[in-house]
Amino acid sequence: MTATPMVQIQSVCKRFGEVEVLSDIDLSVATGEVCCLIGPSGAGKSTLIRCINHLEKINTGTIEVNGHLVGYARRNGQLHELTGREAARSREDTAMVFQHFNLFPHMTVLENITEAPIHVKKESRASAEAHAHALLDRVGLAGKARAYPGELSGGQKQRVAIARALAVRPKLLLFDEPTSALDPELVSEVLEVMRDLAREGQTMIVVTHEMGFAREVADKVAFMDQGRIVEYGSADDVLVRPRLERTRDFLARVLRSHVPQA
Repeated sequence: MTATPMVQIQSVCKRFGEVEVLSDIDLSVATGEVCCLIGPSGAGKSTLIRCINHLEKINTGTIEVNGHLVGYARRNGQLHELTGREAARSREDTAMVFQHFNLFPHMTVLENITEAPIHVKKESRASAEAHAHALLDRVGLAGKARAYPGELSGGQKQRVAIARALAVRPKLLLFDEPTSALDPELVSEVLEVMRDLAREGQTMIVVTHEMGFAREVADKVAFMDQGRIVEYGSADDVLVRPRLERTRDFLARVLRSHVPQA
């Protein structure tokens, strides 16, 4: 008997006005897998993971996380959009780390991390704070609980954002280009935290341009272009032995852009 995938996306399309930004997307991610989404800017990668978290509404198709529809319910054979509160409950198994951190600047690091567990999950403050301190230790920021985001480097902010996402104990963790806003010397500290999560079996979908990271940690890689998944397979299949000329051309361009200039 095959286990239910953690993420099951079937025939998903998404339009902004007359522009179709996702076209007939099918994707399955098993529990404990890391799936990296790669491709050129405008390919639909960020839109796809925003749809998985119901931050964007899909036009057709279905998205299921942990066996449950996200944002919709099936009644009498028809899909019905959930209310805001119901939709929030439908994505309780998912947390997201954004490109630009999205921390609350007026809250301390500890307050940022405990906000959702206390006010959304109704966890006791003592329990939420104990878990937050453990998470800060896990991401290498044990001494920063009372600091404010403005006092942190970009890499530290992103590690706090990861701790905040983990605070709700998600079964699925989404990353939207988590290192693209960082100075190059700060990228490695964030990627190391993500490597640790992968080693621990955290299910993750990661939009990234870090091809070395993708090859190292991804179980599956999806190359997207013009709103479609055009190549999909293991990291070696897509990144080392791509079938399509379009994939090979993209990888060559990305690799050239990462060569240090003399």
